[in-house]
Amino acid sequence: SAQIADLQQKLLDADNGDRAKQRWDSIATILEAKCALKYLLGELVSSKVQESKLQSSLEQSQASCSDVQKMLMEERNHTAELETAFQNQILVQEQQHQEKVNHSTWK
Repeated sequence: SAQIADLQQKLLDADNGDRAKQRWDSIATILEAKCALKYLLGELVSSKVQESKLQSSLEQSQASCSDVQKMLMEERNHTAELETAFQNQILVQEQQHQEKVNHSTWK
């Protein structure tokens, strides 16, 4: 049944495409041509508006992505700083421990 529905949809799409082509091919008067041109110009304006909205959305997304990348870099730097400080603390504690061990063995 899914295949039948798919085939039926394909037939409808093909039929609609043929009808649109027949409509354009059957333009015979200036009035029909004006109407067709008016329709096409309306579609063009609609497409340009949609393109503008999409472009704006893309630019906003790119700016947002840039901000997130900057925050990520800052967090990585902060993490590296914390890791360095932690490693330094470990080193200091190991030295202190070694000094205690050495001090207790001398006694």
